[in-house]
Amino acid sequence: MPRPRTITDQRLLDAAHVVVGRVGPGFTLAQVAAEAGVSVGTVATRFGSKDRLVQAVFDNATAEVARTMRAAADAAADPVAGLRAAAVGTFISLGDADTAANHLGQLGHDLIDPVLRAKLATHFEVMSAELARAFDRAAGSLPGAPAPDVAVRVLLSLVNGISIDWSVRPHGTLADRLGADVDAVLGAWRRGDEGGNR
Repeated sequence: MPRPRTITDQRLLDAAHVVVGRVGPGFTLAQVAAEAGVSVGTVATRFGSKDRLVQAVFDNATAEVARTMRAAADAAADPVAGLRAAAVGTFISLGDADTAANHLGQLGHDLIDPVLRAKLATHFEVMSAELARAFDRAAGSLPGAPAPDVAVRVLLSLVNGISIDWSVRPHGTLADRLGADVDAVLGAWRRGDEGGNR
């Protein structure tokens, strides 16, 4: 009978996320193993290669962002506040500016790798779906919002752009910056400033 695993995949994925934030795309399996408190062989046996580990980290991040966005939206009594919370929740896991910059370095690697680029597209689709779900609940209170697909695209582009800009030019916390800029857009839509293209 095989022995049960005492080291979970999640422990290794969490360690990899931390190491990418600390080091960027040049991280090694040895660094992940050290962060997780296991042998390099454990990481290598579980994932096979650094590329496969990065793919697993990506899948884990996609599942996590969906959970985070949905929980944030559902926790708000006001639907517009729920939409705001979902949008702000997109990049909360990036941490401080140095960590965010290292994750951006990994993003550059993701964009040139066809497998990771496809996973990034899936990640954005999942974020879009959660924003669409939250927007659907809030739309009645946002008379100035454009059509739902455009509104979701605008919000996703906004939070993506903020995360890049803030990691290069950090002022305050990322959560504060996301909140302020999302508030500017939602405030205009709530007032009807866009003239109602719905």
